[in-house]
Amino acid sequence: MSSTGTAALPAPSETGASPVGLRTGLFYLLAGAWFGVVLTKAEVISWFRIQEMFRFQAPHMYLIIASAIGVAAISLALVRRFVPRSVTGEAIHVPAKQWGKGVRYPLGGTIFGAGWALTGACPGPLFALVGSGLTVVTVVILSALIGTWSYGHLRPRLPH
Repeated sequence: MSSTGTAALPAPSETGASPVGLRTGLFYLLAGAWFGVVLTKAEVISWFRIQEMFRFQAPHMYLIIASAIGVAAISLALVRRFVPRSVTGEAIHVPAKQWGKGVRYPLGGTIFGAGWALTGACPGPLFALVGSGLTVVTVVILSALIGTWSYGHLRPRLPH
């Protein structure tokens, strides 16, 4: 225990490996599995629910999105106020948002929304869909990974 009353974590090894071990990895695996169950039970992964949302036929998805925004706002306020530490002991700081100009957000939002509408799946529940037996969603996951890699590769050449 350190003088602040928190347990001190060991320093990273010389190889650069994280001091966080199997126990923490297992925790994150179980948390991800729990999140998948919650998404499945809340019908967030349902193609029909997503289509209802895009057709403005039911408030189900909008209420879930609104609750997620509320939880995120409260979480960010708490992180900014109390400045917690990561599992490696580093202080977690949330930098101020730098707003872009031009078409950056409308274009990105349009591409994201078009992908969501075409596939019927938001990126969050993609793995839950695969876990529930819809293995064809692996094509969407691979496409998302290729798109993310492409953006990362092209980012230095794009206007920001």
